[in-house]
Amino acid sequence: MKLRKLVTLVSLLVIPAMLAGCATIMQGTTQEIGISSTPTGATVKINNQEKGKTPIILDLKRKDNHIVTIEMPGYMPYEATFTKSVSGWVWGNIVFGGLIGLVVDFAAGGIYKLTPTELKAVLQKEGVSSLYRKDALYVAVVLEPNPNWEKVGQLQPIN
Repeated sequence: MKLRKLVTLVSLLVIPAMLAGCATIMQGTTQEIGISSTPTGATVKINNQEKGKTPIILDLKRKDNHIVTIEMPGYMPYEATFTKSVSGWVWGNIVFGGLIGLVVDFAAGGIYKLTPTELKAVLQKEGVSSLYRKDALYVAVVLEPNPNWEKVGQLQPIN
C-alpha cells in the first residue's frame, strides 16, 4: 500500500516536471521562416543584418519581433515585420506543466509563434507604381524630367 502511494506521489511530481516547458520541447525556441521574392536573388536583411539572397529559409528566434527588408538594385525596398504571438502550446503548459512550464517557455521563447510563417515579396521597379481597384487602374510614375522629353499630353481631373 505504501509503495502504491509512493508511486502515485512520484508520478504526480515527475510527470508535470517532465512536461514543464511543453511548448519549448514541442516546437523549439526558433521557427523556420521561408522568404521568397519576385524577382529572385534579392538581398534579405533581418533587423538590419544581411542573411542571404532569396529564396531562403531562416531560423528566427520566437521570442522577438523581426523586421525583414528585401532589397535589389533597380527595385523599391520591401519591408515587413514578423510578429510574435502566443502559441497554442501554452494550453499544454496550463493543463500539464503548470507555472513551471509557463515560466520555462516564456523565458526560452517557446511559448510564441511568429506570423506570417512565410513571406512572398513582389518587388516594384523604382519610379513606377500601380494600384488595381475594381473598374480602375491607378499608375504613378516618379521620374526626374529629362530636358529632351517632349510633352505629349496632360491628364485632366474628371468632375
